[in-house]
Amino acid sequence: MSRSGADLALLLLASFRTLADRATAELAERGYEDVRSVHDFALHSILSGADSASELARRMSVTRQAAAKTIAVLEERNYVARQPDPADRRRTRLRVTEHGLAMLQQGEAIFDELREQWEKQVGAASLSALEETLRSLVGDSAIRLDSPGWIARDPDA
Repeated sequence: MSRSGADLALLLLASFRTLADRATAELAERGYEDVRSVHDFALHSILSGADSASELARRMSVTRQAAAKTIAVLEERNYVARQPDPADRRRTRLRVTEHGLAMLQQGEAIFDELREQWEKQVGAASLSALEETLRSLVGDSAIRLDSPGWIARDPDA
């Protein structure tokens, strides 16, 4: 069994991918077959205040054009809506729809279920120890949910 740093990084990445892929597949089973990981990041960004394409692009570390394309897809699928800015009628603001909120809630429930499956597989004590070990290595606020890039760290943390 290798103990290289690269192997550790790949094992951690594979763990993340396993959970993310299973969650995506389960969301599809529950009627959200059109959801991708980037949509989750975008919706969390919008919920945390990214109410324009420019702000969404900044938070997600993508171009404004990429953000606009993501917004168009989310709007087409009824996960977000545009509404006039009450202070400036020339601007429109993004908001997550009830359908988008329902999908996010389903996603959170699925991740809880996947955690329970892992707990049954390796035992509550082992999974808890793993979580504590990872928390001690990376901290509690290591990754922001509203940013998918490798620079997803909170700059103020």
